[in-house]
Amino acid sequence: MKNNKLYIKIAFFILIGNVVKSQTVNWAGLENGERHILNANIGAEYGAVLGLGYGYKFHGKLFPTIVNIEVSTPAGEDLFDDFKTKAGAHVRWVKVRDFQFSTKVQGVFRKFENENVQLLNFGVDMSGTIGYYRRRWFGAMEIGFDKAIVTHFKHSDHYREIYPAVKDGWYEPATGGNFYAAIQGGYTFSNQEIYLKIGGIVSQDLKTKPQLPYLLQVGYNYKLPF
Repeated sequence: MKNNKLYIKIAFFILIGNVVKSQTVNWAGLENGERHILNANIGAEYGAVLGLGYGYKFHGKLFPTIVNIEVSTPAGEDLFDDFKTKAGAHVRWVKVRDFQFSTKVQGVFRKFENENVQLLNFGVDMSGTIGYYRRRWFGAMEIGFDKAIVTHFKHSDHYREIYPAVKDGWYEPATGGNFYAAIQGGYTFSNQEIYLKIGGIVSQDLKTKPQLPYLLQVGYNYKLPF
């Protein structure tokens, strides 16, 4: 049982380490009626991670909102052994001249698999961003929290041979999460933009760090008005 508990802790540590962040937008570059935002990105987190996303912008005068869905997966031979999907909303609350503040809340579904177990996890990712946004460029700071809430374990036959008493099923309550902080900046041209995000990660106890306590993402947005 002790070995099983240790294994579960290691699995959760691997699971919640998946924190490459979601797509970034230049709010000042969305003032020409663009509604649809297509995104592609690549990041670093225990190796290379590839991501795709789609966002739809509602043209609210007071609080413009982007609802989006995203999927990311580590680069490798079996792309869909591990993956993460997100769906949620990004809302700009404050605009004072070129300074803007926004928040993002997304539901998260993750899948992680190795020779011992398959993990399916549900969680939430929340963040706030404040920055300086111009029509052609922007720079901002983002702080957020990524929380693993409930996880389903399905153990392999290989693992059962070692620990025959192990049980499959859902494990709760929430087991852990990561705080992250990142600086981001980008350049907007025509109906497109490129951006870079660099930051750090620490667990919710503010002491433990992942093996690679950094995040990096390079992204591209293509915006359409119809």
